[in-house]
Order: sequence, then structure tokens, then C-alpha cells
Amino acid sequence: MPASVTVIITLALLFYSIGVWSERIAGRLRPWHLGFFVLGLVADTVGTGLMFEYAGGMTTDVHGITGLLAILLMLVHAAWAAVVLQRRDERWITRFHRFSVVVWFVWLVPYFSPMFFAIAEGAG
Repeated sequence: MPASVTVIITLALLFYSIGVWSERIAGRLRPWHLGFFVLGLVADTVGTGLMFEYAGGMTTDVHGITGLLAILLMLVHAAWAAVVLQRRDERWITRFHRFSVVVWFVWLVPYFSPMFFAIAEGAG
């Protein structure tokens, strides 16, 4: 896989982690958190598109399926964050991090799965 894909996907992890964990630590959703959610989503989508080109399309293994699920969840997550901020719903602003952390953990599966499968393959 080209190094550029690895860099872009790692930037997605960095952006998304900054957004999710700073929101979690602050205990309330802020517009700049949404900015980092979107940056993570864009970087992940671009990186995934480049991976598709390299692999010749989507794979139907754990990495491919969870990767698609993660991008869809990230899209829902960013859209919902925008709605919560626009409505200024204090209840959701202070509880939104619960959903953020779940989406982040789901996103980690496709990020780390190639490494785990490579380790398992090497051990077998």
C-alpha cells in the first residue's frame, strides 16, 4: 500500500481522536469538535478511496465491512453533532460524547485490523 494512504488514514485517526477525546474531556460538544469530526471523516474517506484503487475495490473481509460501517457512523456522527449544535440542546450537548466514544471505538477496528491479521498470519 502506498505510504500516502497510511499517512492520510493516520491523519484521520489523529483528527478524529482530537475531536472525540477533547469533547469527552470537556464534557460538552463545541463547534470546533465538529470541525475535527469532519476533518477525520474527510481524511478517512479520501484514504479509503485510495485503498479501494490500490486493492481494486472494496473487500468483503472484516477490514472492508467494518471500514464501510465506520465511515457511515462517522457521517451520522458529524451530521448529528451539527444538528445538536444548531438546536443548542443543552442536554444533548453535554451527553453527546457518549455516542462519540462508541463511534471512535468502532472506527478503531478497521484501523487496527490489518495489523492484527498480519500478526496472526505471521504467528500461524
